Amino acid sequence: PFQVVGGKVKKPGKRGRKPAKIDLKAKLERSRQSARECRARKKLRYQYLEELVSSRERAICALREELEMYKQWCMAMDQGKIPSEIKALLTGEEQGKAQQNSTKLAKAAKTEANSINP
Repeated sequence: PFQVVGGKVKKPGKRGRKPAKIDLKAKLERSRQSARECRARKKLRYQYLEELVSSRERAICALREELEMYKQWCMAMDQGKIPSEIKALLTGEEQGKAQQNSTKLAKAAKTEANSINP
């Protein structure tokens, strides 16, 4: 079954250019190189994921320890005892607020003085 198109006889089959004879050795070498690169990328990806997992596991452990500490504090407060850490936080916070207020007042005074005497 040949087709006649415009006076030319065409054989049925695939359209387009026929692939040139590619050197088989070069093709195999490119394939091997591509496989090596793929394995290297895969290895890097797995290393990255393993590091990510281990860092997340460390973060989870730290959060569990923090949670346990808060549970201990709550149990102590339920018994009417105030943990020393909370006392330190409260007194430190009150001192910090007083320092912030005095700093704000000093800045406001400075700004006011600058606006009056440029």
